[in-house]
Amino acid sequence: MKWKLPLALATLALAACGQDRAPPAPVASDAEQMPALPVVGEEVTILALGDSLFAGYGLDPGQSYPARLEAALRARGINARIVNAGVSGDTTADGLARIDFALDSLKQPPALVLVSLGGNDMLRAVPPEQTRANIDALLGKLDARKVPVLVLGMKAAPNLGPDYQRAFDALYPELTKKHGDALVPFFLEPVYDKPQLLQADHIHPTLQGIDALVGSTADQVVAALPAKAVKGAPPAPR
Repeated sequence: MKWKLPLALATLALAACGQDRAPPAPVASDAEQMPALPVVGEEVTILALGDSLFAGYGLDPGQSYPARLEAALRARGINARIVNAGVSGDTTADGLARIDFALDSLKQPPALVLVSLGGNDMLRAVPPEQTRANIDALLGKLDARKVPVLVLGMKAAPNLGPDYQRAFDALYPELTKKHGDALVPFFLEPVYDKPQLLQADHIHPTLQGIDALVGSTADQVVAALPAKAVKGAPPAPR
């Protein structure tokens, strides 16, 4: 089953689609906006654990968020290699079940783990306390391995009710605070209400949408990396 946005968010995109809007100018990624900088230092491995937002649903090879983020980091002079462990349809339970395997498959511990899970839990109306327990356990496993984490959070759809929305929205900031991890509060903020950045299904980001996500999160990814991982990289041009 492919990952889908919560119905209310998809409805927003569908409604906006009916409006008379001029096509926007293409959104360029960091890698396209700035001149290439010399890549320096040892290779920095980043593990991207997530669902179809990482897997690149509906996109060509090399157009997924992890692939475009890697290009953006390398454009900043960071010798990044992002291992894409995105699986369409994955829930938080699925991510928890395979995190050890994903980490053990790497030749060395990653400098950072990106986590983007929870959308499918919400689509299936999984109780927020179950989603919370899964993410808590997953972050605990990463704590035990002393791996830095950046969580790309989600927001609940209003049509699931205020109680569900309140409980779901709270779990990402509360758990990242508990585990001392970095957080992007709502990963899809740049695209969820912009149909021009979504595929024909009005759900998954286009390449331009992916680049908008990269542009909005690249600074936070760099900030979440250990200092030694970016040491020596020239500052990104502005």
